[in-house]
Amino acid sequence: MTQIAGPALPVISFAARLPAAICPIGTLLMLTELDSIGTVGIAAGMLWTGQAVGGPFLGRYADRRGHRPVILAASLANAAAIALFVVSALTAMPFIVQAAFAGVVGLTVPQIGPLSRTRWIVLTEPVDTEDTTIARELTRRALAFDTAVDEVSFMAGPALAGVVVVLIAPAAGLILAGVLIAAFGTLFALHPTAPQGTPARTPSSRAKLLHPALMTLFAMALLQGMIWGSANAGTSALSDHLGDTGMAGFVWGAMAVTSSLAGLLITMRPIALELTLQLRIAIAAQAVLLLPLLLVGSFPGATAAIAGIGLAVAPHLIALFTLAESVAPLERMGEAMALLGSGLIVGQGMSALAAGQLAQHAGYHSAFLLACASGAGAVFVALALVRPKIMDRYRAADAPAIEAAEPAPNGTR
Repeated sequence: MTQIAGPALPVISFAARLPAAICPIGTLLMLTELDSIGTVGIAAGMLWTGQAVGGPFLGRYADRRGHRPVILAASLANAAAIALFVVSALTAMPFIVQAAFAGVVGLTVPQIGPLSRTRWIVLTEPVDTEDTTIARELTRRALAFDTAVDEVSFMAGPALAGVVVVLIAPAAGLILAGVLIAAFGTLFALHPTAPQGTPARTPSSRAKLLHPALMTLFAMALLQGMIWGSANAGTSALSDHLGDTGMAGFVWGAMAVTSSLAGLLITMRPIALELTLQLRIAIAAQAVLLLPLLLVGSFPGATAAIAGIGLAVAPHLIALFTLAESVAPLERMGEAMALLGSGLIVGQGMSALAAGQLAQHAGYHSAFLLACASGAGAVFVALALVRPKIMDRYRAADAPAIEAAEPAPNGTR
């Protein structure tokens, strides 16, 4: 991948994603340590809601105006919003004010993950029709690599937040997130690979984005988020049942480890399957791997089950985002990727809330049962709707390519 974009981009991209992983756990740790228990759930919900709502809009602006100005503005605004949120918590402002600042933090998240995927897609676009097969393989490898980077960032972020909160102060995790997004969000925005924007051509471009194929992929993202949210809630409930709530993060981190390893393996040795088939096999495998959760009753068992699920997560997400690259117009790719990201967030939030209530009244196994049901729903959607004829390439033939702002260092384009 460094031959395409230069050696700095993956490092910058990874560091710029850490704040999105740090902020949710950083918010929970800060407010809990400050005895703002009543604000925790509201603030966390506002943060997730803001991110889910703001993502597609930031993606759209990045598509139209270019990555550079939009990501730069969002990164600096996000750092400022984090600072205001921290101040509001430390000075014990009314919980409505704290929740509002948490919502602004979510709204201004610069969407580094979705826009990084967009950037790889632009960089691996074929120069002419003879390069199509090679370019498609490069795109698949690039998205596999980017998915692995995502998984590692969401494993490292919470760990970093926990360490700095323990060693420094309750607000240290969020302060670290603000510093990282201000520094590395700016570097990501200004990197030579940042694509220029493509102004909207016609009102029909909205209809082209909301093609049934992309909506099917959105449904798959939503269900994947529901699997995560309910399984995570079940893990937390199990940890509470076993008397050590702090273990939940370590157990859940096992999924990020195996998923990132699977993503890196696919980057090095791509799966020789048609993408719709890869997605269906991956989500079916994930549904089967969810079943052992119904039997777990200890930390080792839960860790092994969660790690097993992770083996199917990366292949599913790689197929999901690569298929999105095929069905979304190139000039609206950032918006499409952010829309799928919002699906993951919304599904995670909804199911976490529902699974938390189930676990409270019926035990942790009920939360795991919801995860299994979500997996079964995802299999049904995949088998019924994720097929080559339905996932037919939808990008308009006359769509203008999004140009990279400058040639990538040491790159092929």
